[in-house]
Amino acid sequence: MSDVARYIEKRQAVDGEFELNFEEGYANFKIGVLLRQAREAAGLTQEEVAHRLKTQKSVISRIENHADDVRLSTLRRYAHAIGANLQIRLAQS
Repeated sequence: MSDVARYIEKRQAVDGEFELNFEEGYANFKIGVLLRQAREAAGLTQEEVAHRLKTQKSVISRIENHADDVRLSTLRRYAHAIGANLQIRLAQS
């Protein structure tokens, strides 16, 4: 088990609020990471995506780093700007 996994396990055991919010926070973090990885795989910078979306680089940074409050329409536009299709899948928890 990694140090991070041990930390998370220990923190969840002693901090009820951390445990309640961990899964949602982790899911939001993962979304941002997936967006950044897809952009990089497309060979684009944040500035290039911003230009394609007619916005500023700081907006793209916020989307990638704080994906907890991103509209579905924004995700679709982002995907289109990097030459990807947005696919959403629901899975049983």
